Amino acid sequence: MTVTGTVPILVMGLGCRQGCSVAQLLSLIESSLARAGIALSAVSGLASIDLKRQEPSLLQLAAQLNLGFEVFNAEQLAPYASQLSHRSDIAFEHTGCFGVAESAALALAEQLAGAPATLRITRQKSPGATFALASFEQNPR
Repeated sequence: MTVTGTVPILVMGLGCRQGCSVAQLLSLIESSLARAGIALSAVSGLASIDLKRQEPSLLQLAAQLNLGFEVFNAEQLAPYASQLSHRSDIAFEHTGCFGVAESAALALAEQLAGAPATLRITRQKSPGATFALASFEQNPR
């Protein structure tokens, strides 16, 4: 039997304020995924900006969810500015890019796919964090 079609690969991008808790991040992620009808278990990666490489809540979240955690610098995220649903001047002042969550999700998805990715969930915001979900299609083996 031959299987045709594609399997979507989902990765999340996160931005957060320093000291944001894992509980705050999980709340934002779970509510955003629930609204989209996507299970957290379907997510296969987590990305952010390199300024958050040592952010305890992001490291704990990645470990808790058993996900790889990739970071990208502002120069690597800059090419995604035209795809963002929201361009934040405040984010740019602090990080050098106009949107951490969406840019990081797109960057990781494209790194994994070697091809263009799309945003499945655009920027979602809580008081201390931002979340976005990007995907690419993978042919089943």
